[in-house]
Amino acid sequence: MKVFNHLDQIIEPFNHAVITIGNFDGVHIGHQALFHEVIEKAETISGTSVAMTFEPHPLRVLKQNNHPPLITLYEQKSELIQRTGIDVLICVPFTIEFAALSAEQFVRDLLVQKIGIKAIVVGEDYSFGKNREGNIDLLRSYGPEYGFEVIVAGWIKSARALAERISSTKIRQLVTDGRMGQAEKMLGRNYQIRGKVVTGRDRGGKLLGIPTANINLHDELCPKTGIYAVTVECEGNQHRGVANIGYSPTFEDHEFTVEVHIFDFSANIYGRKIRVNFIQRIRDEIKFSNISELIDQIKLDIAAAHEILAKPGNQSIL
Repeated sequence: MKVFNHLDQIIEPFNHAVITIGNFDGVHIGHQALFHEVIEKAETISGTSVAMTFEPHPLRVLKQNNHPPLITLYEQKSELIQRTGIDVLICVPFTIEFAALSAEQFVRDLLVQKIGIKAIVVGEDYSFGKNREGNIDLLRSYGPEYGFEVIVAGWIKSARALAERISSTKIRQLVTDGRMGQAEKMLGRNYQIRGKVVTGRDRGGKLLGIPTANINLHDELCPKTGIYAVTVECEGNQHRGVANIGYSPTFEDHEFTVEVHIFDFSANIYGRKIRVNFIQRIRDEIKFSNISELIDQIKLDIAAAHEILAKPGNQSIL
């Protein structure tokens, strides 16, 4: 997959470009269906399959502090889109100036002249241009004039609730509620966070005898506080573990942390990036009366995580 992180990097239009456009936060199975439809259409016209997204997320520019946390940061989003087989990813830097483009400018100057669009695949509620003035009807009206086809893809429904449309908003709620199994069904993979291992409060190994890797979250969505069975990817190797998200109430220091105990692992990974996949929530955080009770509970959590991760389908990392 070729990646263009600025429109100026596109020297000439693509050959018979078939494009889909969106934020694609989460790259969930609904998004994946759009990408596959783009790929199939491009194959029928010997064209180029193209996905266009934006960085930062438009709401972060237009609403500043009033925006949702991201399910996938751009690095992961790009990786997931590449896995679908899309030929080209265009990441447009989203600015106030870009948001001011009219619907006609967006179609004529960007899609037609810059990209060479021959077909566009969009969802049923697609809108574009300044103040979202463009809609599917307007897009269809431009089709004959500029020589491209508009394909409207139907919604992908959840397998658990046939009336429930899969959406990034719904997935955010599921992750926030700690309902990782339901989120996995909509994402098509386990929910993942990733980050560098940082120095923690240095009590996991020394005080509790259970070493942990600590990572800081930035813009990404954080699962509900509690204890989780997880899988961990570190330097290309897969491991199992248990994660604690929250404030460690037993210690009363009120500091939010994400800590991961990796089973049968002793390497020094400070400063290295890890990926943590959330398989199942085990329990809420609990305040214990002493350290001994906490250690006993952690051992029970580890045993529960081992049992969960031993089940078929809970061992692979996506």
